[in-house]
Amino acid sequence: MYNITFIPGDGIGPEISVATKRVIEATGVDIRWDIHEAGQEVFEKEGTPLPQKVIDSIEKNRVALKGPITTPVGMGFRSVNVTLRQNLDLYCCLRPCKTFKGTRTRYEDVDLAIIRENTEDLYAGIEFEKGSEDTKKLIDFIIGSTEKIIRPDSGISIKPISVYATERIVSFAFEYARKNKRKKVTAVHKANIMKCSDGLFLETARNVAKRYPDIQFEDRIVDNMCMQLVQKPELYDVIVLPNLYGDIISDLAAGLIGGLGLAPGVNLGEEVAVFEPAHGSAPKYKGLNKVNPLAMILSGVMMLRHLGEIEAARRLEGAVASVIEEGRYVTYDMKPTPDDPTAATTSMVADAIIEKLT
Repeated sequence: MYNITFIPGDGIGPEISVATKRVIEATGVDIRWDIHEAGQEVFEKEGTPLPQKVIDSIEKNRVALKGPITTPVGMGFRSVNVTLRQNLDLYCCLRPCKTFKGTRTRYEDVDLAIIRENTEDLYAGIEFEKGSEDTKKLIDFIIGSTEKIIRPDSGISIKPISVYATERIVSFAFEYARKNKRKKVTAVHKANIMKCSDGLFLETARNVAKRYPDIQFEDRIVDNMCMQLVQKPELYDVIVLPNLYGDIISDLAAGLIGGLGLAPGVNLGEEVAVFEPAHGSAPKYKGLNKVNPLAMILSGVMMLRHLGEIEAARRLEGAVASVIEEGRYVTYDMKPTPDDPTAATTSMVADAIIEKLT
């Protein structure tokens, strides 16, 4: 039996989490779910969106399945996802983007692995608020040290990129490529402009690549990478990026395969793995039983593989692929038009998958 921390999340999280839990249980894998709440409602009750008992559960069980959690824009508490990644040193975000037959998309046979460094870059959360004394001191220091002009009414975010974190994430990308019989790793950066941060990322990536002569290595500037993926995604395989670019490119890649409703993910550390869909909590759809649960279900497929339950993962992914190809029991976002009256509910999608499994 596996002990798995289960965090339903908020917004649409509980609906897609229940659907995912049901289909995973239908595979027959013996799991004891250690259920914990996190997010907006918990914040209102306990003063924190992420109680310590949630972190303790994940550290104990080492594997978690998590629904999306709302992050307020520009105010309120800090992202639960960012806090989890930093507290548990979940340094790698792995988001596979793969097309399924029957999906409405302009592309066929896309099969990308987006590997994103999770702990540094602009998402490190090192920020200085406009008008604070510390910000004024920092601005004075920068002006005195560089003669660059920073306006006094500026807010400032710091972008740290280290050799250590870059070596770790790029090594993971090459090991992933080797383990999964992938042929190429592409490092993405903006080293032509940010020479001290992205330049260090690129230099370190090139050094790591020398240890993997069996795998092709290349690099791309991030804006060019966006165009390349839209024009010819078939040229790419494993893509490794700093934090912010990884967030953006993984959403772009999700667009290639039919949308975020089909984009699973996992945040990995040396000891801990937290599986979750790539999309957000979509609070306006809360309680409507209409959103696509497949991204979280496919995250469950990834979790089963991580646990070594390869046959169960294969069966579940096959059931998902069959439901998508048939096109009958899929949600509104996968129908020819969003107002299609034949669109399935969240729970109906789960029912259809379970029927394929039994």
